Amino acid sequence: MSNDCTHFHHIVTREGNTDGCEECLRTGDTWVHLRVCLTCGHVGCCDQSKNKHATKHFHATGHPVIRSKEHGETWGWCYVDRVVKDPV
Repeated sequence: MSNDCTHFHHIVTREGNTDGCEECLRTGDTWVHLRVCLTCGHVGCCDQSKNKHATKHFHATGHPVIRSKEHGETWGWCYVDRVVKDPV
């Protein structure tokens, strides 16, 4: 695992326009925590959620970086380099 990740230098910070996992809201399902894609703003559920929509979004699109959408959390994750970054 690399200590640096160039993907974090090229993100387009977008705020997800939903208060829940986009796919789970459409199907009436539930989630544990939310993650937002920093390329397109997609909001998906975390890997602790049964559907793992944030990771599925990465596999479908190749968008490498997400961040937590949980109140008070500032960390981000790069799927490609498997690196956590926290600006705080």
